[in-house]
Amino acid sequence: MKLMLLLTFTALAVFDSQKRGAHSCPDLCSCSFQLLGAEVVCSQRSLTHFPLKGLPSNTTRLSIQSSNLSSITASHLRAVPLLNRLQLYHVNLINLTSQLLSAVPHLDTLDLTGNQLAHLPPNIFKHGSLHDLVLKNNQFEKADAAWFPKNSSLTWLDLSGNHITSIPAALLQRLPHLQDLDLSDNNLQELQGDIFKSLHHLETLNLAGNKLSSLRPATFAQNLRLKQLFLQENQLRELPATLLQSLQHLDLLLLNQNQLQQLPAGLLDGRKSSFQIILTGNPWECDEKMEYLWKWLTVHPENVPFLEGVICDSPKTLRHQPVRSLTEGQLGI
Repeated sequence: MKLMLLLTFTALAVFDSQKRGAHSCPDLCSCSFQLLGAEVVCSQRSLTHFPLKGLPSNTTRLSIQSSNLSSITASHLRAVPLLNRLQLYHVNLINLTSQLLSAVPHLDTLDLTGNQLAHLPPNIFKHGSLHDLVLKNNQFEKADAAWFPKNSSLTWLDLSGNHITSIPAALLQRLPHLQDLDLSDNNLQELQGDIFKSLHHLETLNLAGNKLSSLRPATFAQNLRLKQLFLQENQLRELPATLLQSLQHLDLLLLNQNQLQQLPAGLLDGRKSSFQIILTGNPWECDEKMEYLWKWLTVHPENVPFLEGVICDSPKTLRHQPVRSLTEGQLGI
């Protein structure tokens, strides 16, 4: 009987300890407790170490922001085996280990925005079932296919705001489930002709803020589900007439702030009624080669936000005049 009472009290003590542990909260952090797990947010500059003490064991979301954490290891993450969302935002990370995610097999989202990462070890993202990965505003000069396993489950990859000069086709071949790819604000100067051919589920592609001067006709030929294409703030001088031919679901195309002088005949044919295109900030040459775009703007003004900002750059006699307002005589047609 005494043994039974002892075992009962021991079990109750363990249960009580676990319960209190699940509802504790680390210093310099705030915690919210829900039925399916705890959410922990740590955003104090004075935080210099991973907040192990008091970290709820049932934490499913952990966000460490604007601190001086500087390092994190797999042993830290073993304290939160149920984690499905991890944000390490502006915490001065420089290096990560290849086994970092091995202790969090349920991790769905990893956000490493605003750190000092320039290199990552091979196979770092082979663990768990990552769907969303954000590597925005780091120091990467290249992206390595070896980071990912073959047939990765990733659906969203954000590599924006780095110093990447090229994207290897081998990397994207390992990410066949991607729906959203952000490569904006890098140093891309050229894209391989078939770079995106394995991305059959791609819906949003952001290439804005790079140094692209041209695109091959078949660049997006295999991306049949593409809905949003961001090409603004590049150095595009011309576009192939068949560039958008396969993109029957395209809803939004941004071409503003490039070096386009005209659009080739047929480029915008067959667009959906909901299609929107932004064309401002280009040096449009208003001569007979402008006929196609002029007619398209006249027929589809509702598809062009900031229509009055689509203005001639040359000849001098027409400079600053809205393209839509031109006459056949002015265009010489």
